[in-house]
Amino acid sequence: MNPGARPEDLRDWISAHLDPLVDLGAVGRVQSDYDLNPTLRPGDAPPLRPAAVLAPLVERPDGLSVLLTRRADTLRQHTGQIAFPGGRCDPGETPVQTALREAQEEIGLDPSFVEVVGLLTPYETVTGYRVVPVVGFVRPGFTLEINHQEVAEAFETPFEFLMNVANHQRQHRDGADGHRRYFYAMPYEDYFIWGATAGMLRGLYERLYGEAVA
Repeated sequence: MNPGARPEDLRDWISAHLDPLVDLGAVGRVQSDYDLNPTLRPGDAPPLRPAAVLAPLVERPDGLSVLLTRRADTLRQHTGQIAFPGGRCDPGETPVQTALREAQEEIGLDPSFVEVVGLLTPYETVTGYRVVPVVGFVRPGFTLEINHQEVAEAFETPFEFLMNVANHQRQHRDGADGHRRYFYAMPYEDYFIWGATAGMLRGLYERLYGEAVA
């Protein structure tokens, strides 16, 4: 289905391509920062810490948009990077509970405006997290209250732009250790969407449109 279609037409179609709302545990398929860098995966990495993010699809009259954040410049990790709202799971939390809690804590998104419909493939990061992306449709009319200790700003990017494979760039950076790391990037206006966030968006694209990672 055309990603620029009306939100009411996309809702059921997107939902049908997602995993059910259960904790996936440690089994099943995963995606990771290492998909484009298989030789860089460490052989003796410690156990991954559970985390979850909310992938909020805002149902605007002119089409779906994806609500993203730019992380605060004062954070120790991922300073200034574009991210979904989310974080590590508290003991006993499900990914859905974590995603909704973190979205409320980081940007003040009231959970009553969010209808969670499914999960994407868990995503493993080089920083040691196993992130479950939780997809939810967001009803317009919400107001945000940014927690500036964690988030510099929140913004929306058209779903149609993010689901256009022509906007999926494969870029690389050379590290101080001499290793070249490849990653997806989806630059939009003044925002450089890359790394794990772009990887999860690419995962959503593959779910919906069936194209394997190149």
